[in-house]
Amino acid sequence: MTAESSTRSALMPAGVLRASINLGNPILARWDAAHAQATGVSVDLAKELARRLQAELQLVVFDAAGKSVAAVTGEQADIGFFAVDPLRAEGLLFTAPYLLIEGSYLVRANSAIAANEQVDAEGVRIMVGKGSAYDLYLTRELRHAQILRANTSPAVVDEFLAQGVDVAAGVRQQLASDAARLKGLRLLPGRFMVIQQAMGTPRSRGIEAASYLSGFVEEMKASGFVAEAMVRHHIEGAVVAPSRDA
Repeated sequence: MTAESSTRSALMPAGVLRASINLGNPILARWDAAHAQATGVSVDLAKELARRLQAELQLVVFDAAGKSVAAVTGEQADIGFFAVDPLRAEGLLFTAPYLLIEGSYLVRANSAIAANEQVDAEGVRIMVGKGSAYDLYLTRELRHAQILRANTSPAVVDEFLAQGVDVAAGVRQQLASDAARLKGLRLLPGRFMVIQQAMGTPRSRGIEAASYLSGFVEEMKASGFVAEAMVRHHIEGAVVAPSRDA
């Protein structure tokens, strides 16, 4: 899969591929302190895209999804790795998803809440990561519960405990890790949403750029690149999304 010069110019008008990386979701990326660099599935995809475009890669790293989205929407970065959401689509062109991730709820072990359906009730307070996919989703969907927001997704459970909130919402893998770390907590069965993780580029880059990016994602799924990256980075709690035409 090669890119025409016009496609390269649309995708990266500065001549360098700037990739926005969100460290707030451990399934996508994390910070490798030993080597002082970001690593993960999204980083591997960015590197492979830059290789195919024969371009220098610059990673623009953020600690929260909202900041990462803003960087691409505002054209401080050329591509990013985001959960698909209608609000974000106002400024971004998305590919089909490459990963499907579960959004889940966490409560204290002695909580009376036993099922997802019990969360949206008067008096229930839910902690979410500001600007995250599940923040956007729950803000639209919930009718009775109150939403509170931590600055980043990794801070959700700590804020949930510190503020005495009833429920924490987030990526299932992150919540399970926090529950194991802190004890006295439990995940509710099932999930409240499926997060469709895709690549995105600014709407201003146009259809040619978006079409190339979409084709790249489909090839990365079909070739096994995404699945192999998940194994390499020891990722659980997500599955490779089906082909766009499946």
